[in-house]
Amino acid sequence: MLSPTFILLLIVSYFVVLIGISFLTNKTGSNAEFFKANNKSPWYLVAFGMIGASLSGITFISIPGTVEFSAFSYFQVVLGYTLGYAVISLVLMPLYYRLNLTSIYTYLDQRFGFYTYKTGASFFLLSRIVGSSFRLFLVAGVLQLIVFDNLGIPFYVTVTITILLIWVYTFRSGIKTIVWTDSLQTLFMLLALCISIALLLQNLNISIAEIPTYLSKNTQAKIFFFDDWRSSDFFFKQFISGAFITIVMTGLDQDMMQKNLTCRNLKDAQKNIFSFTIILTIANFLFLFLGLLLTNYAEINGITAKKDDLFPAIAMQGDLGLAVAIFFLLGLIA
Repeated sequence: MLSPTFILLLIVSYFVVLIGISFLTNKTGSNAEFFKANNKSPWYLVAFGMIGASLSGITFISIPGTVEFSAFSYFQVVLGYTLGYAVISLVLMPLYYRLNLTSIYTYLDQRFGFYTYKTGASFFLLSRIVGSSFRLFLVAGVLQLIVFDNLGIPFYVTVTITILLIWVYTFRSGIKTIVWTDSLQTLFMLLALCISIALLLQNLNISIAEIPTYLSKNTQAKIFFFDDWRSSDFFFKQFISGAFITIVMTGLDQDMMQKNLTCRNLKDAQKNIFSFTIILTIANFLFLFLGLLLTNYAEINGITAKKDDLFPAIAMQGDLGLAVAIFFLLGLIA
């Protein structure tokens, strides 16, 4: 079990690295660099960074916890994402690049007028505030439980300091910093995912060759649900929802699209979207697979944690080794 002091040093070190990146990526400080990185971001870097931005702490904690109760039904939504990203790449991205937009909502001004533009932009800000608040609440709650309560630090102080640190590393260089820090965050999140899976497979005595058999024999690994159209897990409900969620929450979201608009040209932006879609689909399946392993591990070892508490409880108890605990924390912070 990691000590609260060690965890605090890990968190501080991580933010020091992020702030260091913000200084290294700042060059001229111009508006073109702040908002669009002078259209010089490598498409593969944007694609890799968008994985972490799309997954977030909710995916990192919550998706593994859903397997016990919903099997792999969430993967139907993920398959719907692929259709949504195709629409973004083939319909929305050409429009944004043709108009050379900095804010995607200025299209509403050109097409429908000033008030429509302001309404669209206002709803983006409202949705971003609400969504980011929930993500921060989930992650800060876990960190509060495993470290800051032991140090006597109130929850509101934890959240306030976190927001200030995020502001510090984004204020200096804008979107260019975000592209690079998102890539670092994605790296830690995927490392935590892969290391956790590897050590759980070892602990459960499952070889790589045995994984297909393990999945086929486990009822909690069921992906497709066609039997009851009234169920919330019904395939077409999930698939169509996934497509629309992607179009709205990525294609019509300034935060996500601004990263794509930093690519050199439309062709690079489309390569970014298509490659990102493939990796994101694989990553989501691995998170579900991790959830299956965590559920089986908890059953064998008498661990009663459920849903959002499952991954933190197993990672931080220390039985799977120091590496899982460290990378879980890094992935959680990311």
